[in-house]
Amino acid sequence: MTEINKVAVLGGGNLGTAIAQGFAASGFVDPQNVAITRRRAELLDDLAAEGFRTLYDNREAVHGADVVILCVQPQQMEDLLDVVAPALDARRQVVVSTATGVSIADIRRWLGPEIPVLRAMPNLGIAIGESMTCLAADEASIDAVPVARAVFDVMGSTLLIREDQMTSATALCACGIAFFLRAIRAASQGGIEIGFHADEALQLASQTAKGAAALLLSNRNHPEMEIDKVTTPQGCTISGLNEMENRGFSSAMVRGIIRSADKAGALYRPGE
Repeated sequence: MTEINKVAVLGGGNLGTAIAQGFAASGFVDPQNVAITRRRAELLDDLAAEGFRTLYDNREAVHGADVVILCVQPQQMEDLLDVVAPALDARRQVVVSTATGVSIADIRRWLGPEIPVLRAMPNLGIAIGESMTCLAADEASIDAVPVARAVFDVMGSTLLIREDQMTSATALCACGIAFFLRAIRAASQGGIEIGFHADEALQLASQTAKGAAALLLSNRNHPEMEIDKVTTPQGCTISGLNEMENRGFSSAMVRGIIRSADKAGALYRPGE
């Protein structure tokens, strides 16, 4: 496996910044060995103060990097690859793209067949080491999967999936963190309605949601098995659950995920 000493993050928006912060929090790569770019590099001054290399020149950023992470919008990918392709070294670098809808085949049209190219779909939890990141590789890049896993495992959990599942991963994992945040927000509003101050309600809802997720990850049970433990006959829990189902809670979540997947699949069209 390629030794990972230096990383370049091309695109210092919300996700790129979160990835850089995740590196710092994990200790996996020293901030001074992480280059992060943005057209207006001054917007990365906070990261520069933390020791990261911040710059606007993408071609300069990839020099010496073992892993190059592409964190630009799908519509910006072609221009980015035109710039960095001549500077990449297929013998020692691995490229990982987080751009929704841009396939490995699309990227290879600019970078050629030799360089390992993978796709990753993390979420903003990566900044604190709690991302669920899905990875995909083509046959030519399968040997580089351990490199990508080494990078993203230190910032949460990873799952290797087929590339044709990446759009679904975008909806469930990347968009999904917003869905769960909205559910926590709704729970906290309910807490305010029944007598808690806003900050108390948010703390109670957030820790309760964290505990629920931790139960599933620890016990590996189906959610209904854990739900059954707190739903007694004629009890308050089942009463609340039934009310939420009557109001369409589960169907709204399912439909939201499907809608996001449909939208994600239409974000990028090669040649448009």
